[in-house]
Amino acid sequence: MNQNNLETNQTMWYPPGGILIWMIVLVEILTFCLGIGSLLYDKSKDLTTFSFMQSHLNKTFAFWNTVFLLTSGFCIAIAVFYKTKNKLNVFTFYLITSILFGFAFLTLKFYEFREKWMLGFDLETSNFFSYYWLLTGFHYLHVVVGILILFIIYLSRKTITFENLEAGAVFWHMCDLIWLLLYPALYLIQ
Repeated sequence: MNQNNLETNQTMWYPPGGILIWMIVLVEILTFCLGIGSLLYDKSKDLTTFSFMQSHLNKTFAFWNTVFLLTSGFCIAIAVFYKTKNKLNVFTFYLITSILFGFAFLTLKFYEFREKWMLGFDLETSNFFSYYWLLTGFHYLHVVVGILILFIIYLSRKTITFENLEAGAVFWHMCDLIWLLLYPALYLIQ
């Protein structure tokens, strides 16, 4: 087998961003799924209390945060596309737009956290709010890390390898996916 065929076979079976980022994504998704599963199990045992506590969440904020994260994820996907076309200006525009929508998520989520804290809903208020703070707080941390990764990509936008760019985009899409699991589990499912 010549070298070109070997490279073609490796790239055909090698996931975007490299295998390590996909292992991280798998562990993170499983961790959140376990937390959400535990939330839903506990909720099924005390539906009245959980539903009452859930009614104190701001569904409007959660909806807009979903829009912000999905728009940001869309923008990073478009940025990766334009990087493959060597269109640095368009790539940079979509990368910055992705970062800004990520900041919009963090800002609105911060206001939601502040609102809950000021109303006295903390980790010890109820089982529901323990799950709320742990799951959304852990996700918030992931979004902060994701924005830092996108900012590093921005700083190295002229020299970044495509594999590193893809790895950053995969991490950012993981943040989207986790939120798409948290949003209905915490805010919508009665």
